[in-house]
Amino acid sequence: MEYIAVFAGIASVWYSRKENILVYPIGLINTIFYIYLSFKYHLPGEASVNFYYTIMSLYGWYMWMKKDKQDEVVLHITHSNKKMLLYQILFFLFFYCSIYFALVYLKDNFFEGAIPWADAFASATAFTGMWLMTRKKVESWYWWIATNIASIPLYFVKGLVFTSVYYFILLIMAFWGLIEWKRKALQNNA
Repeated sequence: MEYIAVFAGIASVWYSRKENILVYPIGLINTIFYIYLSFKYHLPGEASVNFYYTIMSLYGWYMWMKKDKQDEVVLHITHSNKKMLLYQILFFLFFYCSIYFALVYLKDNFFEGAIPWADAFASATAFTGMWLMTRKKVESWYWWIATNIASIPLYFVKGLVFTSVYYFILLIMAFWGLIEWKRKALQNNA
């Protein structure tokens, strides 16, 4: 199951980088499998992220398919303005604090092996990255980079070595995606 989730995740990021709508249906395979794996390995924050990804994948799929009366795609890759940058920080802080305090509370009774600060950080950066990706914002890739950096050791200490390697691959792909989306944003502004 972990292998299928990993390969679907890599394919999904590949499609995202290419701004291909297949990012979402392939991503759904990844997220649904990781919901199960996250609960199995006591990573409730990551389970919540993957549930969120599932919902946001459906939303993103809709947003990316939206067309105007001339049958042109409505949403294009752009940079965030200052107001949107502030919203990103507030969005991240809200989810980090919410997840952190929930995990601290639940740790003793339900998730003995949880690492609240690390799980909350990886989860909140992922929530922020996914939200921005559905809006085709270049800054989504910075949040994905942070998510991947945090997730590599988080999964490794839980014994999910293959998933840890997966996040390393995603980290490399996130840098690649950032470069491509910056280039596309410049073309869209020209």
